[in-house]
Amino acid sequence: MTMTNKKPSMRWREAAWAAVIDVQTATSVMTSPEPHIDRLAVLLLPSEPESASTAREFVREHVGHHVPDAGEAYVDNVLLITSELVTNSIRYGTKPDDSVRLVIDTDDRRTRIEVHDPIRRRPRPRPESDQHDRGRGLIILDALCPGQWGVFDTPPGKAVWAEVKAR
Repeated sequence: MTMTNKKPSMRWREAAWAAVIDVQTATSVMTSPEPHIDRLAVLLLPSEPESASTAREFVREHVGHHVPDAGEAYVDNVLLITSELVTNSIRYGTKPDDSVRLVIDTDDRRTRIEVHDPIRRRPRPRPESDQHDRGRGLIILDALCPGQWGVFDTPPGKAVWAEVKAR
């Protein structure tokens, strides 16, 4: 899957202003064993389908800034995982007027994506369906991040994380 190289709409910047989070708070939400404070980013997103696109724009710019030599396939994988995690969080982990928090930690070896939402219900495999555009998220995580994704509880909900390794 190739993502387009269109110029970001800067909508993520507007969303970012809604969530002014200092570095100390950001590191407390990142569970990576060694978060890179200078490469850590947090974005608060509304619980609406358009937030997946906003998240992709934000992550594309963040990875591009911190890992300028990242290959297109690597960036595409990071964007696909981001989109899956945000979409699933909004679809299954929020109620109207909730928000989700996207946390990104990246370097030249890997990018860790975390999506925090207020519902404790954990992701579970769903049957694939030709009639519905659902049921493929965990399959995609297993394919692109084998053994490198999981779920942990947070007050008041959960966070789903994945690490995409640079190849």
